Amino acid sequence: MSNENRRSRWLWPASLLTTGLAGAAVVLFRGCWHRRMSWPVRAQDRSYQVCLGCGIKRLFDETAFQAYGPYSYDLNRLITWGRAHQKPLTDDEVPPQQRPAS
Repeated sequence: MSNENRRSRWLWPASLLTTGLAGAAVVLFRGCWHRRMSWPVRAQDRSYQVCLGCGIKRLFDETAFQAYGPYSYDLNRLITWGRAHQKPLTDDEVPPQQRPAS
C-alpha cells in the first residue's frame, strides 16, 4: 500500500472530526443564540422580552414592534439603561392629557 493511499484514508475522518469539534466549540463559547423570545411583557412602564432558552431579557419597543438595547438578566438594569437612552419627546409627540368628563 502506498504512502499516499494511507494518508487519504485518514484525511477524510480527521477533517470530519475537526469540523465537529469546531462546531461544538462555537456552541460552547457562544451559548444561547436567543432565537426563541417570548411575547412582550410590561413592567414599570417598559416592555421587554425574555429568551425562552436561557431567561435573558431585552427591552422591546411597542411602536416599532422590535427589541432594542443590550441583553441582561437584571430587569432593573435594563430599565435604567432604557431611561438613560430615551430621547426626549418633542411638542408634536407629547401625548394629550386625559381630562375628566365633568
